[in-house]
Amino acid sequence: MISLKENINSFLFYLEKVRGYASSSVLTYANVLNELLEESHYFEEEGQITLDITPLRLKNINNSKKTISKKLSAVRSFVKFMREQKEIEIRLIGDSMIKVPKTLPKPLDKNIIDEILKSANAKESLIVTLLYGLGLRISELSALKLSDISKEWVLVVGKGNKTREVPLLEPIYKQIEAYKKQESPKEFLFEKRGEAMKSSQIRYLFSKLFKKSGIKATPHQLRHSFATHLLHHGARISDVSELLGHSSMVSTQIYTQLGSSKKLNEYAKAHPLCTKTDK
Repeated sequence: MISLKENINSFLFYLEKVRGYASSSVLTYANVLNELLEESHYFEEEGQITLDITPLRLKNINNSKKTISKKLSAVRSFVKFMREQKEIEIRLIGDSMIKVPKTLPKPLDKNIIDEILKSANAKESLIVTLLYGLGLRISELSALKLSDISKEWVLVVGKGNKTREVPLLEPIYKQIEAYKKQESPKEFLFEKRGEAMKSSQIRYLFSKLFKKSGIKATPHQLRHSFATHLLHHGARISDVSELLGHSSMVSTQIYTQLGSSKKLNEYAKAHPLCTKTDK
């Protein structure tokens, strides 16, 4: 695969020598595309070349709409050049509107989570593990059915009944199986009196566990910790966005599954519960 830098150089040469752009215009394109080179993911997988500009979008989130629009225009022109002039099939991710919350909950350190788990019973431990290990919302955890869990994947029903598949690491799968043998749930993973535990009931168990250690935390903090720790360990933003079911971070309509072995391996390497020594 021709490198992103080589393709950018070809595009700049095309603008200057073929299209006759002024030097100042070529320089403007060069500045944007050099930033693209530093703040993007460019990779080939299963014969498909993908350019994910989500990191670039997030870096420029505080810029004016006019500035963002100009940069996106330059990137789209570059992608059009690759498709039409270089005849390269390329998929562009991250060029849609990105919304970022004004405030985010502070992620919990993994060492704190490990200490909390030492004093947890089987149900409490699994609740914490799934919130942190899969990045689930507490409502998603409440609705999790036994039929949604396989040895390698968990089918998560999110907001608006939208579903997504989240890879399931072997240690988490074994913990789920041990819990099932102990508790014998019938339909839902977490049940009370034969019915799915409500979000409020799970939240109560969660808060009670953390309060024993003198720590005030929320289930959503573990979801945010999951995302933060994955990113810090090298996971791609687009993959994490998909794992969380975030439609507002970047459009993932053409990038909806983590089905390939390559991405599954990358996920396992970056996962906060991976048994390898933390970086």
